[in-house]
Formats: sequence, C-alpha cells, structure tokens
Amino acid sequence: MNLWLRLIWMLLTVWRRRQVSILGASSLSMRVMPNDLDFNGHVNNGRFLTLADVGRMDFVLRSGAAKAAFRMRALPIVGDSLAKFRRDLKLFERYELQTRLLGWDDKWTFMEHRFLRHGRVLGVVVIRGLFKGPQGPITPAAFLAAMDLRPEAPALPDWVLDWSRSCDALSRNLRAEEEIAVTSA
Repeated sequence: MNLWLRLIWMLLTVWRRRQVSILGASSLSMRVMPNDLDFNGHVNNGRFLTLADVGRMDFVLRSGAAKAAFRMRALPIVGDSLAKFRRDLKLFERYELQTRLLGWDDKWTFMEHRFLRHGRVLGVVVIRGLFKGPQGPITPAAFLAAMDLRPEAPALPDWVLDWSRSCDALSRNLRAEEEIAVTSA
C-alpha cells in the first residue's frame, strides 16, 4: 500500500482506535506491501523511518497532542532519528507498530517506534523532536500545559541521554564547519 494510502487509511480509521494517554502506547497493525521492499526483498531502512511517521501521527492524534498543536498553530518537527534493525520484514508479513513517548527534557521529546512480529522486536526507530509554533520551538513543558497536562518527565534511559548528547555535539560541529566555510569564503 502506498504510504499516502496508509496515512489516509490511518486518518479515516483513527476514531475506531482507543485514545492513549501521553505516557501510554499506540499500536497499529500493518502488512508489508511490495513498495516497502528493497532489492534484498525486505523492508528497507528508509521505509522503517517513514512507517514510524505514520505511527507517530497516530499517537499524536490519539493522545490529544494534535488538538493542542492546532490551537498553538504548531507543527511537529523531527530533529534527529536513530534506527536499530534486528530481523527482516518480508513481503505480506503482518506486524505491529507500537509508538510511545519515552520522555522529554527542556527542549526535546523522545519517541520510540517498535516494529513487532509474534512478540519479537524486529526494529526500533527513536526520534527526538519538538513542536514549532509561529514564535519558534515550544518547550515540552509548555506544550503539555497546553494539553492541560503536567506530568513529571519519566527518567530517560542512559542510552537516550548519550545519544542526545552526541546529536548536540554533531550539531555544534556542523555549525563550526559552516562558520569556517563562511569566513574562508
């Protein structure tokens, strides 16, 4: 199924799935289609990231975050992503995509997308993202307050904190490279 068709189908059927709490998990049942495959005959790495987008949209709609984003005229932005591939997903296999919010810090929210088949984790996509409004990035605390929520941030696993620090370091390095290129031009 084309990704646009998957997205439209998810949007048309979201009302049938239960609401999720901001610290809960959403789940979508999916099937591998021919356009999901690469030359090796399995779901390719880029498709895992794109399918995670569909799961993230489902979570945002079912958690009520979409309503808050609409009121704030905010758009979701993915800043960084990380993927771990463990097992193949082959043509026409069914799988479950579970999406959950891992937690947040002063700037970023961290989400996990698990691809499961028969209870086994086939792949994981983790993103750090934020909502950006007309005035710029919205802190997770401000966004949650707009949802009338004030939950305490769950403790992020050490590997997430390490990954986030490495993303920050890469951003600093890229900015420094750009400054050098501008001054030497």
